Amino acid sequence: MTTTVAQAPIVTGSPLLGSMSDLLNDPLNAYLRARRDHGDVVRFRAGPPGLRADLYAVFSAEGAQQVLATRAADFRKDNVFYEELRRSVGNGLLTSQDDVYLRQRRLVQPLFTRRRVNGYGQQVAEEAAALADVWRAAPGGSVELVGEMHRFALHVVGRILFGTDVKQAFETIERTLPQLQEYSLKRGFSPFKAPRSWPTPANRRAVRLQSELFGLCDGIIASRRDREDGDDLVTLLVHAENAEDGSLDADELREQVLIFLLAGHETTATALAFALHLLARHPEEQGRVREEVDRVLGGPGGRPPTAADMEELPYLTMVLKEAMRLYPSAPVVGRRSVADAEIDGVRIPAGADILVSPWVTHRHPDYWPDPERFDPARFTPEAEAGRPRYAWFPFGGGPRACIGQHLSMLESVLGLAVLLREFELTDAQEGEVPLGAGITLMAKGPARVRVRARS
Repeated sequence: MTTTVAQAPIVTGSPLLGSMSDLLNDPLNAYLRARRDHGDVVRFRAGPPGLRADLYAVFSAEGAQQVLATRAADFRKDNVFYEELRRSVGNGLLTSQDDVYLRQRRLVQPLFTRRRVNGYGQQVAEEAAALADVWRAAPGGSVELVGEMHRFALHVVGRILFGTDVKQAFETIERTLPQLQEYSLKRGFSPFKAPRSWPTPANRRAVRLQSELFGLCDGIIASRRDREDGDDLVTLLVHAENAEDGSLDADELREQVLIFLLAGHETTATALAFALHLLARHPEEQGRVREEVDRVLGGPGGRPPTAADMEELPYLTMVLKEAMRLYPSAPVVGRRSVADAEIDGVRIPAGADILVSPWVTHRHPDYWPDPERFDPARFTPEAEAGRPRYAWFPFGGGPRACIGQHLSMLESVLGLAVLLREFELTDAQEGEVPLGAGITLMAKGPARVRVRARS
């Protein structure tokens, strides 16, 4: 007896553009509505008649596991968005594939062992203490979390990557990277994109920004070639080699540095900003975290945290995980199928663009009762063991899981520990923080809190 495989239900949009407007203007709610109305596998049709493209979306934990892990070889990073990002910031670990990816991963992996990453705890603690000094002088005791956490995360990742050159790099990085991301995203969605070789204003600006960013990275890399004793990641990358894979050439070095900058500061900044935002709105949870931090580190002005303290801060870690559930830094992850597949009883044809969405799966009522409620107790060891593995996947999964996830957790836990030990936070935000989805989750407005230094 044969089993009939269903076709994915089509999410209807406007007669002129299909679902394109929804996916461009409000993608997060478009994905949530699609799951609610049509189920765990849906098909968006976007674009004008005659130029429409299909986009399959998979929302179940089991489906996400197939795409990212158990059938990862059948779902590749060949879609238009990765191609645009690849052409903007290079073919580093985030965008490379096949033998290129495997070679890069083998060369870079020793730089991200738990032991080596734990050695960066001092830099994280020092940058958090410097931020606390800035907050003590904040006008009116008010700070805007999104901008503050982006600067903090960029300081940390820049210091770990670049060492003493970090201050010279900040202005260039903050100005160029976001604009190149936006340019890549718009080109990925557009059915009418001019070739990059055409001298349009957008193309010329992108070339100028890319040249400036590449020049910055090349200069820093060149300064590390004669050094043997540095512990920053650029120096380690310059000297990374093994018998099987050789070493990274100049282009590969630059591409890895750019990917670490892109993925290394924005994702952590999002987790930090929304963890603090949620704690400011939930004073009882904030108090419980602070009691734990005070017990481990001493009260205000206590000792700096270290990587060894992470195991002693389980409730803070639960809060962070719950913040990453509600505000995953990568709200969608794209792939392209290279073979026919069946997911949750629905056919996915070869050649289809497909996405999985932590934003939606992290709110799926089958795994998360009352999913919009902030509840760190969802991440007790017992609760985690009772859920499917891919009900929570803020760092992706499978063979392409984020290589820097332990560094991100170290930075987030230690940074939060310092700030919550030194300050009490109260909400100063009117309404919810408006959100959008680009390559990462984007706050489209402020997340403001008041901070009061603890004596």
